[in-house]
Amino acid sequence: MIRSLRWKGAAFTVPFQLGFVFLYLLPIGYAVYQSLFVEQQSGLGLGGSTEEFAGLDNYREGLTDSAFMGAVLRVVLFACVQIPVMLLISLVLALLLDAVTSRAASRFRVVLLVPYMIPGVVAAVVWVNLYSPDVGPLTPLGDAFGFDWNFFAPSMVWPAIGNLLTWHGIGYNMVIIYAALQGVPRELFEAARLDGASERRIALSIKIPYVRGALVLTGMLSIIQMLQIFNEPALFRNVTPQTVDGNFTPIMIIYNQAFNAGDYHYAATLSVLLALILGVASFLFYRLTSREAD
Repeated sequence: MIRSLRWKGAAFTVPFQLGFVFLYLLPIGYAVYQSLFVEQQSGLGLGGSTEEFAGLDNYREGLTDSAFMGAVLRVVLFACVQIPVMLLISLVLALLLDAVTSRAASRFRVVLLVPYMIPGVVAAVVWVNLYSPDVGPLTPLGDAFGFDWNFFAPSMVWPAIGNLLTWHGIGYNMVIIYAALQGVPRELFEAARLDGASERRIALSIKIPYVRGALVLTGMLSIIQMLQIFNEPALFRNVTPQTVDGNFTPIMIIYNQAFNAGDYHYAATLSVLLALILGVASFLFYRLTSREAD
């Protein structure tokens, strides 16, 4: 009887398992397979092309590709600034929501979550138009206050993208952190208030330590998303190609290799390398944050 119930319960996971195999495992396996080959042109290219086994040659080329590794380093440095800022804002908003009544929190929670509900491409289009010196309101507003800013200049393009990503992501991260705050025992707050602790002390000493797991989760998700950034730089490239080139982010390089250069094998190699970098970065982040928690 118990075994029968276990099999029936496991049957509910079959759709997920099939989706995981066909949408994740098989594509990853095919990408690894493609990365082990190179396409060789016959003669002057008029005789067609053949695939030849290259072993790890593509990986050696990828690891020594200055454009790809430079794009990875560029995005990593950007993530080291943008992700902490976004999570800090999300944490502050979650703490503020936790401090008000449940009815008020539900209303403000929906309002703060609206930016995340907007598709990323649509959000990028909206902000590109806001940044535009021709049709956007931000440039005239800056002129009125004496700020001569150009959001498409080389020194401003990363802050402009970071502002876009922060606006789009704070609602989602805030909801996760706020949900973790709801699990904190309320008796701790009452005991702390009886001992004379201020709301600031309660937030720093009780609430934030209790939501460390949620912060780790949102941090890992943000790292994975950041290293795969594509939509925002691609739309910025349409407006300012002299600032945002085709090698701006790792995914843009992979896209160009696959669909512009037609080198699917090398694009697969870079995809596998990026996946490995994502795995290592997520693992190191988890280990470091877990060690701090201990």
